[in-house]
Amino acid sequence: MHTFKRAPGRWRRRWLIRLAVGVVAGSLLLAGCSPGATDEPAAVQDDTSSADGDDSQAASRTTSVAQRDDASAGAGSDAGTAPTEPVELTFEGSVAAPEFPAGYDWFNVSRPLSMSGDLRGKIVLLDFWTQGCINCIHIIPDLHRLEAEYPDEVIVIAVHWAKFPSERTSEAVREASIRYGRQHPVVNDSADLLARAYGVRAWPTVVAIDPLGRVLGPIAGEGVYERLQPAIEIMATEYGHNGLIDPTPLGELLEIAPALPTVLSFPGKVLADEAGDRLFIADTGRHRILVATLDGELIEVIGTGAEGRADGGFGEATFRRPQGMALHHDGHTLYIADRENHLIRAADLRTREVTTIAGTGEPVTVFAPGPAEQTAIASPWDLHIEGDLLYVAGAGRHQLWLMNLTSGVMDFFAGTGAEGLDDGHRLEATLSQPSGLAADGNVLYFTDPEASAVRQVSFGLDGQLDTLVGKHLFVWGDELGSFEETLLQHAVGIEHVGRGDGRGVLYIADTYNHKIKLLDLDGMTSSLIAGDGVAGLRDGSGADARLAEPSGLSATSDTLYVADTNNHRIRTLDLATGELSTLALSNLEIATVTMAGVIEDDVVLLPQRVAPGPVEIVLGLQVPEGYKFNTDGLFEFEWSAEGDVLRPEGPARYEARGPEMPLRLAGTVSADGGTAVLTATAVVFYCPAVDETFCLIRDVDFTAPIEVDPAGASSIQLPHQLLSAEELDQRLGTG
Repeated sequence: MHTFKRAPGRWRRRWLIRLAVGVVAGSLLLAGCSPGATDEPAAVQDDTSSADGDDSQAASRTTSVAQRDDASAGAGSDAGTAPTEPVELTFEGSVAAPEFPAGYDWFNVSRPLSMSGDLRGKIVLLDFWTQGCINCIHIIPDLHRLEAEYPDEVIVIAVHWAKFPSERTSEAVREASIRYGRQHPVVNDSADLLARAYGVRAWPTVVAIDPLGRVLGPIAGEGVYERLQPAIEIMATEYGHNGLIDPTPLGELLEIAPALPTVLSFPGKVLADEAGDRLFIADTGRHRILVATLDGELIEVIGTGAEGRADGGFGEATFRRPQGMALHHDGHTLYIADRENHLIRAADLRTREVTTIAGTGEPVTVFAPGPAEQTAIASPWDLHIEGDLLYVAGAGRHQLWLMNLTSGVMDFFAGTGAEGLDDGHRLEATLSQPSGLAADGNVLYFTDPEASAVRQVSFGLDGQLDTLVGKHLFVWGDELGSFEETLLQHAVGIEHVGRGDGRGVLYIADTYNHKIKLLDLDGMTSSLIAGDGVAGLRDGSGADARLAEPSGLSATSDTLYVADTNNHRIRTLDLATGELSTLALSNLEIATVTMAGVIEDDVVLLPQRVAPGPVEIVLGLQVPEGYKFNTDGLFEFEWSAEGDVLRPEGPARYEARGPEMPLRLAGTVSADGGTAVLTATAVVFYCPAVDETFCLIRDVDFTAPIEVDPAGASSIQLPHQLLSAEELDQRLGTG
């Protein structure tokens, strides 16, 4: 837990008291990351000596539209119906909220928002976050819940205030907003102006602003819903009663950016099973696990692709942003870190059933050992199995846990729960968001991304935990050399590969440096394997290759598989040559059976006049210049029309790999005349002609009204131009 300093100015003591008493038992501060970290937390102070005069005045004052000249701008459509007997406001701010700086990049909205205009009449929650902080990720569901429960009163603005340099770019912010499902406006505080203006010192921090645009104060850490909801309920009632709430929604201003419709969406982890010729892929952005052969042929999908936490068959089970996996030694059970559900799941690969084996579904604040199914955990990020022990990277509470698969009991393995980089006995050490696990039989290796560190802990009785690479929560970089000289930036993935009689090497996904690095455990030196430090997609070796936030690694005897998260791809590294390639996935139609979030092209055509008798349904899909239809994905097309005016004459459905256009199917138009509406759907796979490993998926829906006319045409045309990846990216990005 780190120091948090409150925003400048004073806010009403009632705000602090109401939130503290009976809600968080005294303190507004929970664990968070802070650039001004110290060993001891500082409680939020209330300057009662200087605030008493203001409080006594406010206690005898009531607020109404008529009494406040500045209220009219925020009262909205309810301003004219304010009651004649206004109520006293329990929660009022005392200083005007600073405006958003001009020139900042915004996401999920069509234009920048204004505190004094767009947001007046709303309870505004400014969520100061950084994309790599697990505590920041944990409060997103709380914020979405408050927005859903108070749709007329509450607006959340996610203010991205970066910790790491790589997080500062607007492209990284946009990708993170999509990856974590942000459903509200996001602004990139790229110059730290908002953080300074509001005096924010910790991640996450939520600053509340009243409907008149005045700062109420900040709270830091998790538990946002429980701490804010009671006050928001009172504010919604009182400000609404006084006609100071503007219920007008953001409406068309809100443009939520969906994920790019590739086969994979932000894959987080991979697991290679050389003996079984299987590659397990955590398709994190689509909430499922894909199973492929090691050469990329898809053979199974675990999960529907919809968000949820249901057990059941592979076609019924649901997950929320799954991450790391471990395969039982018998090869029949796949263990899955269901990260956002705060669960460990088990997928029986023979019966095709998913069950929950650990976690309660609610994130734990303080981990307590016990029966695994009754033990709350938080954001499990990776798994490793040794014998009958399943090791869990408990990123959400800065600990490593272990589960005895025989007894079903979960216990501590390492970490006190405090965030830090202290070595020593494993139960006395401090960790910083462990997110990757690997082992050599004697030692468990893990990454600590928030400290940009790689660490090791002995399986032996001594239980010693040591740092191999890493210096501090706020020291990072991109340096090679001795372990002492080596610097990483939020490294997530790790894999151990043995070499002869020595300790072997560790491959590291240096995530925010967009590189793969190697740590030689015998020579205690580091070296570059792939990547030039620029986010991008390029095959090659060494600095000729490019990746984009690689996060997961798993090796066979000759190949390292890489979950290249922000490229939505799996890459392969030849361990002998060092050549990085992109894995070409095939049998793609398996991935579309229950795919969630595939973006549709909704094509509504002008009415077409057709003559009675035989008619051709002509589908004319055009791929962008430099693209082609993919032969590894099953193209599907089907059409129909209600009533008897237009009927199929032969098959109304067509399937092919690599279809040729135009596609022609036969129909019949009734001689009785009339009108009809043809509806059709095509599932299309297409990719760049020179890089077929990158495949886009589109659902194209057609609506084509027709009118029967003896002088009409003998065909119904369904033309559509598909978009390139660049065009899709521009369309999906906002701000």
